[in-house]
Amino acid sequence: METTGSTTMKVVTGDAGYVLEDVPHLSDYIPDLPTYPNPLQDNPAYSVVKQYFVHMDDTVPQKVVVHKDSLRGIHFRRAGPRQKVYFESDEVHACIVTCGGLCPGLNTVIREIVCGLYHMYGVSRILGIDGGYRGFYAKNTVTLTPKVVNDIHKRGGTILGTSRGGHDKSKIVDSIQDRGINQVYIIGGDGTQKGAAVIYEEIRRRGLKVSVVGIPKTIDNDIPVIDKSFGFDTAVEEAQRAINAAHVESESIENGIGLVKLMGRNSGFIAMYATLASRDVDCCLIPESPFYLEGKGGLYEYIEKRLKENGHMVIVIAEGAGQDLLSESLQSMDEKDASGNKLLQDVGLWISHKIKDHFARQNKMSINLKYIDPTYMIRAIPSNASDNVNCTLLAQSAVHGAMAGFTGYTVGLVNGRHTYIPFYRINERQNKVVITDRMWARLLSSTNQPSFLDPKDIEQAKKAKEPANGSLDDEQAKKAKEPANALLNDECPEDK
Repeated sequence: METTGSTTMKVVTGDAGYVLEDVPHLSDYIPDLPTYPNPLQDNPAYSVVKQYFVHMDDTVPQKVVVHKDSLRGIHFRRAGPRQKVYFESDEVHACIVTCGGLCPGLNTVIREIVCGLYHMYGVSRILGIDGGYRGFYAKNTVTLTPKVVNDIHKRGGTILGTSRGGHDKSKIVDSIQDRGINQVYIIGGDGTQKGAAVIYEEIRRRGLKVSVVGIPKTIDNDIPVIDKSFGFDTAVEEAQRAINAAHVESESIENGIGLVKLMGRNSGFIAMYATLASRDVDCCLIPESPFYLEGKGGLYEYIEKRLKENGHMVIVIAEGAGQDLLSESLQSMDEKDASGNKLLQDVGLWISHKIKDHFARQNKMSINLKYIDPTYMIRAIPSNASDNVNCTLLAQSAVHGAMAGFTGYTVGLVNGRHTYIPFYRINERQNKVVITDRMWARLLSSTNQPSFLDPKDIEQAKKAKEPANGSLDDEQAKKAKEPANALLNDECPEDK
């Protein structure tokens, strides 16, 4: 095997196109660090486990669908406890911070980080940073113990408070250094993880023995690489209540239309999965799939057709859908929030007025439209059973990694296995619905809605996705080698 590395990328290559996109380790920049036996070997809870330490060479493939002659492709380091740790229990001074918008499961993650550190590794000094990144230098901290966090998983939101923005690298790292903190757990979305990467780089530059760990949080499920983010299942489940209400309203009156707006700034996963789960939805509109209102094949024509056939219909629209249709009349298209996200106008309210106005002008049929906006309701609730389990495993994996000396990584589920993913892979792009994939086709076949796409656009999208040799798996394997080859040649992949 051949290993290459830098402050941002650490890659191991092997036979048959094997590429490990590894995460940084404290020993990469601090020489001669002492190691200690993992306290888990004396933990009664683990006494019945046959193999409770993860082998250092265990990795998880990013792609599991392969051909017989495919290259092995990109892998990530498997999460879990290691035989040796780089922190003694009484040496650890950990902190936890939550940033960005709310999401079901935040309190569960906080609880399980605290309980994991305390019960598995005997760590008793754990701080909660109040109010997001700015809490490092502008607010008080909260002492966290298993007793303090015992019941917080039953509540929505975050007991630590949150905020957007406030990322001052020097002030944050100064605070970490001054307080003697040596494990930082950062829970947040893509913007928060970018901030975590900057904090890690500054800590590394100063040569501090501090592990920086990210736990990805996004209700939109728009973080790449990982299978799904925590809280997503809960959000989809809660969205069913709004869709069901819209369905009841619409079918209870002649030519009834139930319009539901769901979260999804740039990615329509909540809308798509809620539609598939419901089976009562007649039309789903998401940011990734453009649509138009007027003319043949447009939304108005489909609504009229559906009402004539069924007498009622339900429309689900993601908050980021149709923004191009609004752009001419908007005054704040270029305004952004404190996290750098573009401020969106209320597409649900806008399209409900457009639909009403259209049918009033046509004077062909009288419609009754009810608009339901559960946007913030679905993110402010406690996580369901599935997400609680997911949050627990994410939190424990994060703790195991920090104790083993890993740093500069995000923990996430890849093909059903928990892994350690370098920050740059999480921050390189957003995860979006691919409208030329089978999942979107499944939705179209469920709702029977038109694609609203020009045939030329569909063909162009397919060509853009297909590799030159027609084999997607081989193309992925070739791409897997590019970061390693670039590093071996002392080049940055972005510069090629």
